[in-house]
Formats: sequence, structure tokens, C-alpha cells
Amino acid sequence: MSLVRVDLLTREYPPHVYGGAGVHVTELAAVLRRHVDVRVRCFDGPRDDVGVTGYDIPAGLADQNAALRTLGVDLLMAGDTVGADVVHSHTWYANLAGHVGALLHGVPHVVTAHSLEPLRPWKAEQLGGGYALSGWAESTAYEHAQAVIAVSAGMRADILRVYPRVDPERVKVVHNGIDLAGWRRPEGEDLARADQVVRGLGIDPDRPAVVFVGRITRQKGLPYLLRAAERLPEDVQLVLCAGAPDTPEIAAQVAGLVADLRATRGGVVWIEQMLPRQDLVAVLSAGTVFVCPSVYEPLGIVNLEAMACGLPVVGTATGGIPEVVDDGVTGVLVPIEQVQDGTGTPVRPDEFVADLGDALAAVVADPARAAEMGRAARRRVEDHFAWDAIAERTLDIYRSVL
Repeated sequence: MSLVRVDLLTREYPPHVYGGAGVHVTELAAVLRRHVDVRVRCFDGPRDDVGVTGYDIPAGLADQNAALRTLGVDLLMAGDTVGADVVHSHTWYANLAGHVGALLHGVPHVVTAHSLEPLRPWKAEQLGGGYALSGWAESTAYEHAQAVIAVSAGMRADILRVYPRVDPERVKVVHNGIDLAGWRRPEGEDLARADQVVRGLGIDPDRPAVVFVGRITRQKGLPYLLRAAERLPEDVQLVLCAGAPDTPEIAAQVAGLVADLRATRGGVVWIEQMLPRQDLVAVLSAGTVFVCPSVYEPLGIVNLEAMACGLPVVGTATGGIPEVVDDGVTGVLVPIEQVQDGTGTPVRPDEFVADLGDALAAVVADPARAAEMGRAARRRVEDHFAWDAIAERTLDIYRSVL
């Protein structure tokens, strides 16, 4: 059987992209279209783009638990996958659509694992009893899929540990990729615009800066960073591109920690709105070092984006981050020992905070070394995370299940 049409099933797709999974699907769809007919099926209502179908929550489910609303959209998606040669789902939000669509139409289902529900137990704060449903949808899809793509070797190990019924032979590693042309330092005429952008956001491009980009969710470790920032020299700015809090509780916690930090030092810039790519590139390029304090991170596309802009990364040595950051060459890995209860909580949080702060302080104290690590970071993403190679590996997996 030849491969003609692939249906990508996802919650996120432009203009509604909230995290790394949405970025991944957007880039994957673009590069796969050079080889096969790609149909994208996504949440958040109709789209105008050719080959993209967006779905609203079915009538009658609008007031139900968020997980039930998700499963309702999944069933609509599943019905429309008729005619696909392969269905490929991303995140638990679309996993059941892939599973049901595959059963309904007799085609193989491929899952890409961007995160795992059992390793995000704090989501019960959002979903209540719906968290049990999200876990059920995910486990059902993984255990029956013809292939599971892990975005890192660390993620592959997590899959086999959390879902022991999944055949290891069916779990393949294909790293996330990066649009190298879209993520690079501004040059020429773009420099003046970039300077205007960062100054307009309250960032001084003439001062060293530590940059964080991520949603306000427990897995991103932002509270640890805010405590670690107390160890930074006074002239160093902390730039937080952080919004979309998971819950009011974590939003309040982060707001309180930011207020405490601002009471003791200047240069704390908090950008809560989601920036367009060009503006985010400007912010990254104005930084000295990027920080990824996550306690759970299957790979971390945001690290690739920062590295493509020539920033070294100080990141937690957990999940797939060590597969991205070459310790001492493209950045610094901060050691962490974690509680094995699914939360990723540091066993010794004060020690983790101190190590994180010290690593950041050491990088900003040596601008020449930081710049060299940034250049090495750009070379690394060029050599290992280009989308063309990732598309070829993905197509090989599709062909293997036909």
C-alpha cells in the first residue's frame, strides 16, 4: 500500500497555538506537505486554510467537564478521517480521535508523545474527574497504536515505564525540529526593528539578561527560577515571557513571587501576552542566556528556538533536555534529583534553586563564553534538529505501519 494521505489530529493549530505540541504540528504539517496530502484536524473552530478543518465543541457539551468536551470533538474528528492512509494524533486531546478513526476506517494510527498524563498529576487541579478520562484516552491510544513516536529518548523511557503494555518495538524516537530560517538573530534592516521591540517591552538591550519563555504551569518550574533569580547580579535583567496559567492558584503563586523579587531588585520584566514569532526572536536575541527550569520536559522546543537564536541554555538535567543541551558546550545542565511520584518535585528544592541560580550567575558573568556557547548552540540545532530530516524519519514510520 502506498502512502498518499495523512490526517494530523491535534488540539492546537494556528492561530490557536499554546505550547510546543502546537508548534510541532504546524511545522510537521508544512514539511510533510512536500511529500504527501496532509489534512489537519484541530480544535477551536473553523479555519480558512486549505486542508485544515477546525471543530467546535458539539452542541449539548458546552457546559460539561472539559475532558468530556474534548472527547466530543474527538468523535467528530474520527468520523472525518475516512479516506486517510494513516491517522497521526498529537497529545491526549486528539489521541482518542486517532484511535476511534483508525478502528472505524481500518487504517493505522500513529501517536506522537509530547507529554504523558500520568506524569502531570497536577492537571487534576484543572480537570477534576476529567483527569481520569484524559489518562484513559491516552493509555488506550498508546496501547493500541501501530507506532508511537517519542520526541526524545527520555520520553521513550517514560512511555515504557508508564505504559508497560506498549511493545517497545513500536516506540521510536524522532526529535522535535526547528524552523532554522524563522528562528535566527535579526540582521541588517531587521536590527533596528528588533531594538525597538525589546525597548518597547521594557527590556534594556545594553544590559545582560536571563530570558524565560513558557506557560505558567507546574512542569515549567517557574517558581524555582524566581527564587534562583535572587542570586543574580544586580545589573542582570530577568525577562519572563510567561502567561496562560493552568490554574488561578499557580497564577497567584507566580504573581506573588514576582512581586517579592521586584521588591528587592530592578530589571524584572514580565511579558504576559503571547508574542508573535518576530517579536519573540527579538527578545531572545537581546538576551545573554536562556533558562529552562522545568521539572518535566520531554524535549523542550523552546530550548531549540533559543539555541537557534544563538543563546546558550541553562536547563534542568531532566527528561529530554540533556539530549538538546550539550553541557559545557551549548549551555549548562543543572543536576536534579526528583521525587518519583509523577510530580517531578526536586528532592532537595533549596539545593536545586541554589544550583540553578549559581549556573545562571556564572554564565552572565562571562559574556565572551556565553556568546561562544550561543554560537555552538546555533550550530547544534543546524546539525541535529532540521525539519527535513525529521520529516523523512516520520515518513519512514508511516510506511512501516502500512
